[in-house]
Amino acid sequence: MSFCTTRRVEFSHCDPAGIVFYPRYFEMLNSVVEELFSRHVGKDFAQMHLVEGYGVPTVHLDVDFTRPGRLGDELNFELTVQRVGRSSADLRVSAATDGAERLVIKQTIVWMELSAGKSAPWPTDVAAKLKELI
Repeated sequence: MSFCTTRRVEFSHCDPAGIVFYPRYFEMLNSVVEELFSRHVGKDFAQMHLVEGYGVPTVHLDVDFTRPGRLGDELNFELTVQRVGRSSADLRVSAATDGAERLVIKQTIVWMELSAGKSAPWPTDVAAKLKELI
């Protein structure tokens, strides 16, 4: 099973040639992960960060840019979970327009206790929801 969502490439995402400036993909990726946690996991980032004191920072990224994304593209993001460990999870995220892949990202996130600044074990319910996407 995968988590799927879309993002439209806006002018603010692009360089003067109308091509997605690569750091903007990382902003889109963070938005996709935030949506995953809100819609699928049931953990709103505001509640999670500001009230509960936990976050899911990225600790590793591996990216292949396969084709340029362009202004106006509807990017279809597909996120699958590759592995759920004690406190980390490996994600695979691809983005495509009209079936043509634009990029593939391998991302590792960690469940982190913000006040301590270190990883903590996944809550059972969060780990279970992530495992549904394997």
